[in-house]
Amino acid sequence: MQKKIKQITLGAVLCVSIGYSQEKQVKRAGADFESYAYADAIDSYERLIDKGYSSEAIYKNLGNANYKTANYDAAANWYAKLFELKNTEQDPDDIYKYAQSLKSLEKYEESNKWMKRLEAIKAEDTRAIKFENNLDYLEKIKEASGRYEVKNLSVNSKSAEFAPSFNGDQLVFSSGRDKGLARKDIHEWNNEAFLNLFGATVMENGELMAPIKLSKKINKKTHESSTVFSKDGKTMYFTRNNSKKGGFARDKKGFSRLKIYRAELRDGKWTNITELPFNSDDYSVAHPSLNSDESKLYFASDMAGTLGESDIFVVDIKKDGAYGTPVNMGDKVNTEGRETFPFVTRNDVLYFSSDGHPGLGGLDVFATNTKDWENMYVVNIGGPVNSKEDDFSFILNEETKKGFFASNRPGGQGSDDIYGFTEIEEIDLSCSTLVDGTVKDKETGLPLKGADVRIVNSNNELVAQSVSGADGVFSMEGDCKKGDYAMMVSLPEYDQNVLSLAVAEMSDIAGMEISLTKTIIQPEVGTDLVKFLSIEPVYFDLNKSDIRPDAAQTIQKVADYLKLFPRLKIQVQSHTDAKAGNDYNQRLSDRRAKATVAYLVEQGIDASRLSGQGFGETRLINDCTAREKCEDVVHQENRRSEFVVVE
Repeated sequence: MQKKIKQITLGAVLCVSIGYSQEKQVKRAGADFESYAYADAIDSYERLIDKGYSSEAIYKNLGNANYKTANYDAAANWYAKLFELKNTEQDPDDIYKYAQSLKSLEKYEESNKWMKRLEAIKAEDTRAIKFENNLDYLEKIKEASGRYEVKNLSVNSKSAEFAPSFNGDQLVFSSGRDKGLARKDIHEWNNEAFLNLFGATVMENGELMAPIKLSKKINKKTHESSTVFSKDGKTMYFTRNNSKKGGFARDKKGFSRLKIYRAELRDGKWTNITELPFNSDDYSVAHPSLNSDESKLYFASDMAGTLGESDIFVVDIKKDGAYGTPVNMGDKVNTEGRETFPFVTRNDVLYFSSDGHPGLGGLDVFATNTKDWENMYVVNIGGPVNSKEDDFSFILNEETKKGFFASNRPGGQGSDDIYGFTEIEEIDLSCSTLVDGTVKDKETGLPLKGADVRIVNSNNELVAQSVSGADGVFSMEGDCKKGDYAMMVSLPEYDQNVLSLAVAEMSDIAGMEISLTKTIIQPEVGTDLVKFLSIEPVYFDLNKSDIRPDAAQTIQKVADYLKLFPRLKIQVQSHTDAKAGNDYNQRLSDRRAKATVAYLVEQGIDASRLSGQGFGETRLINDCTAREKCEDVVHQENRRSEFVVVE
């Protein structure tokens, strides 16, 4: 018995020990994740999974850690397991990252389903809005593709190379190729070496000479990346991790923020290295780019006012060298996702990378014209620059049509490689909205051919025009500039239909159904409505004044018309054939006039608008002047009521 008790006690202690060990591993993995040591966090979590330990937090952090380190296949796997759990809180950001990860696996239909779910739970999310406004984004990307010839470069190594920039005939880039043996040289984010800046001369044939590491004044025991140089080459802006005494420094959360520094070239040496005044230990500022006249500096940051994980900002550089207040570029460019690595060409075209705009997966490169902020139109530049992986840090010389970008796509030499390209067709940044629909007859529902469809702006200027085909369908490219527009649809013999269109966000307007009503023209005094409306006459049987069923249908149409024109007044003029005597026919026509007027009153027409008069046989419409002269069917034409406009 004592032995058994000892075994039970030992088993209990072992269970407590295993449980405590697992909890300790969970806490350690969580600490690694919270301190952005994603590689270590992934390793710890996966070892726990192998031991059968799992939870919502583990799946969520594994998904996010792999997403942060661009392991989209693994991220999709862990997000899927997360959402398979019952009673799991579906975080909008996790849903979006799962949708993005599925794109990287080319599972676009499944990705679209998760984007619909994001829209359902967070309709105001700019990523969901941009998706809903661009359901045909894959077609648009396909149309934009094929404008670049891309090749991998010999300058790449087994480590990461990215963030190229132009400096005269030199290409400057960031690389982790200096991987040392000491742990202090390895970054815990992805277990890669700290980054340094290198320069490689571009030869006439476009090839790069062996890269040379920039001076120690620039390269410290931190990450250095993302440079931009002034046109004279004497000023450099670059990105560096927060540092202390030249070494890697972290904040209270264990994260080393990014900062932009400015350096001056004096006597061939980089000196006077200073932080920009809007840097902070509380947020990151990174990836600088200058506009054509060097009056503005673009950069990425997660400072206050950021919409997502990181946004594109711009700040004025004053003539005295001081800086203005950074301005967020707004939700035309920025989303709840990542917008990063801005580059501005001499013609003020902004290229940047984003995982928030509709793309192929991971980070894609996008472009927009910065000259008109309010009407900026963001375009995915397409393949082969963009792929299902991360594509970023795009730069272009608009004069030579040569450029570079980085990607972690398969087939490279390292985790990130720099690719060279030649632009063979300039990107189209014109802003247009596809508007299509069908024009139909309101009464019959049948399509109308030849309808003129026009869109005009608030200044009544023509923006777009189309003509409906035999199937009633029209299609045109309208203006996507924010504002109020009018669509005018017209067709002979139909009333014009004018619709108001308010454009708040660039989006296609598809499947419109526009109905046109037959034009109703008010007749002149003396007009018989029977002839004007092309309706059947009101006929009477021989010697009778009763309203026949066929006559009732005609009188109803006259009543409907009179209701459309409430000021119109008519006289009912009734007639007979010539079979009876004049006095009899006069009395019979009077009864017919009264019966017709009474029926109109029954249909809701005010009696004050109506008068009636019988004309007997005095207004025959044929030559049947005697009983025996015509067949009865011909005499019938004279037994009638007419509706003559008198006012």
